[in-house]
Amino acid sequence: EYIWIGGSGLDMRSKARTLPGPVKDPSELPKWNYDGSSTGQAPGSDSEVILYPQAIFKDPFRRGNNILVMCDAYTPAGEPIPTNKRHAAAKIFSDPSVAAEETWYGIEQEYTLLQKDIKWPVG
Repeated sequence: EYIWIGGSGLDMRSKARTLPGPVKDPSELPKWNYDGSSTGQAPGSDSEVILYPQAIFKDPFRRGNNILVMCDAYTPAGEPIPTNKRHAAAKIFSDPSVAAEETWYGIEQEYTLLQKDIKWPVG
């Protein structure tokens, strides 16, 4: 399942592809395309957007050899489209001075209080 950021920058898009066998690295996957005019990511006169596979994960829903393919989206000329934020982030995080930094992670807990009788959030 090829997955990418949609036209709003907040939604996810995907489409499925059948491959001849198991894949272990994104470099083994073909680039693919979609009509960016239908997602608001390209003009109708030049609507092709190219998906570049970046990372793969085992599909927890379909299991087996199925994978989820996280993709970046580019114009046919190889320019990142505006919703391709991962392209800029990859440039930053691959900088040697940034890569040398120690990553810190913090746990954030969120709660929702529900009304007792109707199971609907308070407020």
